[in-house]
Amino acid sequence: MSKKQIEECVRSSLEGYFKDLRGTEPDGMYDMIVNVVEKPLLEVVMSRAEGNQSRAAQWLGLNRNTLRKKLVEHRILK
Repeated sequence: MSKKQIEECVRSSLEGYFKDLRGTEPDGMYDMIVNVVEKPLLEVVMSRAEGNQSRAAQWLGLNRNTLRKKLVEHRILK
């Protein structure tokens, strides 16, 4: 899947989200979207990195401590 296809998937999902709101104004969308996307991103990358946080952090372009914080926030790591 290309970056363009991922963009289109996100765009389509957002259009569906607005359609489902049926005119109701959204609230806190940015945080909601970041959290909804971030958790599966972290789960898949950690799986592909075979649990190696240093490798996963490098792939994500994050500091390892930042990755650990996000893993705890999403309850992927206790």
